[in-house]
Amino acid sequence: MRVTSRPLRTEVTSSRAFSVLAHHAASRGLPPPAMLSGDWFGARAVIAPSPAISPAAMPSPPPDADAGPGVIGGGWFGYLSYDLADPSRRTGSLPATAWGWADHVLRWDATGTCHLESLDGGGPSVSTMESLLASAPPPLSWTAGPLRRPLPSEHRDAVKACVHAIEAGELFQANICGRFTGSFSGSPAALFAAGVSRLAPRRAAFLAGSWGSVVSFSPELFLARHGRAVRSTPIKGTLPRRGPADDGNAVLLRRSAKDVAENVMITDLVRNDLGRVCEVGSVTVPSLLEVRPAPGVWHLDSTVTGVLRPEVSDADLLAATFPPGSVTGAPKIRALDLIASLESSGRGVYTGAIGLLSPVAGLELNVAIRTFEIAAGSIALGVGGGITADSDPEAEWQECLHKAAPLEHLLATPS
Repeated sequence: MRVTSRPLRTEVTSSRAFSVLAHHAASRGLPPPAMLSGDWFGARAVIAPSPAISPAAMPSPPPDADAGPGVIGGGWFGYLSYDLADPSRRTGSLPATAWGWADHVLRWDATGTCHLESLDGGGPSVSTMESLLASAPPPLSWTAGPLRRPLPSEHRDAVKACVHAIEAGELFQANICGRFTGSFSGSPAALFAAGVSRLAPRRAAFLAGSWGSVVSFSPELFLARHGRAVRSTPIKGTLPRRGPADDGNAVLLRRSAKDVAENVMITDLVRNDLGRVCEVGSVTVPSLLEVRPAPGVWHLDSTVTGVLRPEVSDADLLAATFPPGSVTGAPKIRALDLIASLESSGRGVYTGAIGLLSPVAGLELNVAIRTFEIAAGSIALGVGGGITADSDPEAEWQECLHKAAPLEHLLATPS
């Protein structure tokens, strides 16, 4: 596969380029752009100008070609909904999975330089792309009503039932979630652009098509596979973050027995999941219990790495690891069953995975948390948290509100 990567001669930010491409696509009846922003494939951002993303299973390409460090070229952008684990509980109007091919992308490297990359000669010339990105279209906008929250009593009751199951020895931990819903009109792309600018999430993603839009401000890496090397960074443990200078809760989070126990249990679960498909002895934990900022909260995260066995495909890797351990529980099978019995609706895309499969750069997927699902004039936001034996139902509900607050504020304040 032939791969080209050419720097643009004019400087343009990824957020501006995304807005220009979104307006260009809307004005010409083309599919909207797809974008990954934050930390993806070692890049600051990746944009596919107009991929046709539609309901489809994730493809299974041959092993990665060698395109050189940092180069992406193109690939399949898409998502896997959590409800793939239990199709009978599908919720919302978005398809269970959707993917689309892009034969060229814009990639912003670590220095902020934008490269136009293509596979097998696809895409426009550098001069054509530079001319397009130099245009100044009118801004896109959106309006949304306030989100309707689940009844707090319903969430507290679910947490209590989960704690009782843990006390009975059925499992060690489970993630219990609810769904906030409301009305939406206007441009999902504008919402994404504003959220990336205001929230600076580490694993943001935007996908859209005639079926609707997924607007994700996730802080969490589910899987990164580059060649045979694989990595996962589960998040577990949360306290509110009140400002950039306030690190008191960061210290408290690292000292919290409950939050540390949550993280260690899920890290061990991820080790077990990867151990099913990795070379014996290759699974390690190079980072444990790191405190990191996310919009509105502090999180604990840990990193697990491994080397896949030669015969393992991406489908095999996902079969061993999906849905992500951080949004299910331990043991995972019992947690999935308990979640289905305690949550009042399916999760949709929420707690699934979103990302890019490149035939030259590998696979990267986030965990679809802090993620809006938009279709047919409605918007939904899933929120939840991990429950352990010493969870307090009211504190768990407040944690949900802390996680949702930056997104509710974003939604209510169009730029």
